[in-house]
Amino acid sequence: MDAAAPTTPAAVELVALTKRYAQGAPAVDNINLRIASGSYCCLLGPSGCGKSTTLRMIAGHETVSSGDILLENRNITQLPAAARGTAMMFQSFALFPHLTALDNVAFSLKMKGVGKAERHKQASNLLERVAMGHLAQRKPGELSGGQQQRVALARALITQPRVLLLDEPLSALDPFLRIQMRAELRRWQKELGLTFIHVTHSQEEAMALADTMVVMNHGVIVQVGSPHQIYNAPATEFIAQFMGGHNVIATGAGKVAVRNDHMQIASSSGGAPGVPATITDVEYQGTYVLLGLQAKDSAGAKSVSVMLPEAAYASQPYLLGEAVHLSWAEHHAHALAA
Repeated sequence: MDAAAPTTPAAVELVALTKRYAQGAPAVDNINLRIASGSYCCLLGPSGCGKSTTLRMIAGHETVSSGDILLENRNITQLPAAARGTAMMFQSFALFPHLTALDNVAFSLKMKGVGKAERHKQASNLLERVAMGHLAQRKPGELSGGQQQRVALARALITQPRVLLLDEPLSALDPFLRIQMRAELRRWQKELGLTFIHVTHSQEEAMALADTMVVMNHGVIVQVGSPHQIYNAPATEFIAQFMGGHNVIATGAGKVAVRNDHMQIASSSGGAPGVPATITDVEYQGTYVLLGLQAKDSAGAKSVSVMLPEAAYASQPYLLGEAVHLSWAEHHAHALAA
C-alpha cells in the first residue's frame, strides 16, 4: 500500500520488506511503502506490531530477511548504518553521561577524525539552532528531559542525514513537555526540510505530527493515509477501535464505524433507526460529557460511548441506568471491511 502517488518523489521506499526470526510468525511480513520526500511519517500500532523493527531495518540496526530498502532510489539494504544517509534518535536519547552537550553533539565528527575546532564549531551551530547553545557545557545529568532531547536531535543532525528516524522520542517525557516537544519536532522538520520517520504507539501523537500515518498490526501495514483520512475513514474494525473515538456497530448488512461525537442520543426512538442502550457511566470532561453505554446491535451486547457537548448534556442530562435510543446520520456511518 503506497503512502504517496507513484509520481511523488520517495525519500524512502520499502519493497516486499520482511523480517523473520528463528521461530514464530514474521515480525515484519512483506510490506511495501513509499514515504514522500520532505514529509513527516508516523509508524503507528500496538506493541509487537512490527513498527520498531521496520525502523531499525531502515536504520541498518536490524538485518533484512528479504526485500529491499531504497533511499532516494539508492538501494541501502546491505549498507552499514553509517553509510546510509539516515540518523536515529532513540527513546532513551542515549547521550554519553560523562560528556558535555557540545561534545555529545560533536562525537560522531570526532570518530571521523574531524579536528576539535571544526567539530566544535559545527556542534555549536546546531546547539544554537535547537536553542541549547547557552547550555553547551552542561552534561546530560544537568539537563531536563526536553533539553536532553534537543541535544539528541542536534547530535543526529550533525551527520547531515537525508532521513531522520525517531524511535518513540517523546515517551520518556511528562505529558505537558510531550505536547511542547511535539510542536518543536514538527517545526524543526519543516525548517530543515528533512524526511522524518517517527515510531509511536500514541494515536494522539501521530495525528498531531504526521503528514502520513502508517498503521501496522501483526507485522503488516493495514492502512496508510493522512490523519484525517484514517480517523474519519478507518479501513477495518481494528483500526476504528485502535484509533479510539469510534463505535463499531453491527447493522445486519455489515459493520460500520461511527465517531462518538456523531452519535445522537434520545429518551425514545421516535421511529428513528438505531439501537437501544442503557447509560452505564457519565464523565464530565469540561467542554464535553462522555457517556458510557451498554448497547444492543444485531451482533449482541457491546459497550459504546457518546460524546455530548457540555451545553447539550446540561439541557438534557441522563442518569445511570436510564434506557435510551442511539442513532446516527447515515453519512456519518463508515462501512468497514470484513
